[in-house]
Amino acid sequence: MDQITTEDFSEEQQEVLKSIRVSKIILPILIGIAVVGYLLWQQFDPIAFSKINWNGHTLFWIAASIILLIVRHIAYATRLRILSGGEFSWKKCVELIFIWEFSSAVSPTSVGGTATALFVLAQEKLSAAKTTTLVIYTAILDTIFFVGTLPILLVLFGPTVIRPNLSSWSNLDGWGYAFVGAYILMASYGTLFFYGLFINPNQLKRFLSWITSFRLLKRFHEKGVKLGTDIVVASKEMKNERWPFHISAFLATATAWSCRFLLLNCLIIAIVDQTSTDFYTQASLYGRLETMFVIMAFSPTPGGAGFAEIVFGGFLKDFVPEGISLIIAFMWRGLTYYAYLIAGVVVVPNWVRNLINRRKAAK
Repeated sequence: MDQITTEDFSEEQQEVLKSIRVSKIILPILIGIAVVGYLLWQQFDPIAFSKINWNGHTLFWIAASIILLIVRHIAYATRLRILSGGEFSWKKCVELIFIWEFSSAVSPTSVGGTATALFVLAQEKLSAAKTTTLVIYTAILDTIFFVGTLPILLVLFGPTVIRPNLSSWSNLDGWGYAFVGAYILMASYGTLFFYGLFINPNQLKRFLSWITSFRLLKRFHEKGVKLGTDIVVASKEMKNERWPFHISAFLATATAWSCRFLLLNCLIIAIVDQTSTDFYTQASLYGRLETMFVIMAFSPTPGGAGFAEIVFGGFLKDFVPEGISLIIAFMWRGLTYYAYLIAGVVVVPNWVRNLINRRKAAK
């Protein structure tokens, strides 16, 4: 993609294109290799690895995890088709999700691919109002899923759903506090944007303008005002939607996120023979994975590269023996992260090439 000409784009658009160029995969891959190499040196147990039975049971559950990966991608594509009002074909939705996932994979997890999503959707002839609405509502739906399901998991399984050694709320460790802080932050901005989108967008616009006028946040003032304006536009767009629209969008969201975590359930069942498949065990494992992701969501590295592999063993040490935890972590990241980096090498340059060709043809 670095050879494709982009002079016809604005400076801001060129910055977005640079953020998804193929060369961006180098840093997360190097970080991942460095961390995995170090962990292999520190933790790998060849004896434990030799005891893994690569039999029909193992292959079945690995195949199940791959199927869940595909279902997850289709669920995201379904949500995109719903939120776009059917303006994108199924093929286009699948392609755009690849680009969205790739942009998230090469950006710090705490930043995500929002700017890229806005740019990409705008190039696909989606109206500015619908584009803004789609991206903002997507973030709200994701937040609703986590904010709504995590309290249920905490009630069912207690603080051990955060870390295996947390027997009570009184002995929260650093990771426990990190989870609580991340959850509060997630719930706060989710509530804020929900209020702005569905209740009082103008009030939120004034709030964003006011809070970014302080000296420490002054450099974000222009973006804050723009975000407030976007929310007002999105709110007007959302008023036309009925309950079936919201329910179907949330179901697609819940399916996508559930598949993300259940995929790892399947990998653990595949590799760790003694893993029970009863509902309680698998539900508690699922809960642990969801809480782990909440903390990972604020990783400073691209796509959580390296950070995810580090936290994996500690979060799941009561489910996965230390000697083989890195093997499962590598398989998990290979399917859900590095696969999208590789797919992006093909999908993203092709999309940009077609975009430039369309612009040239329109002249």
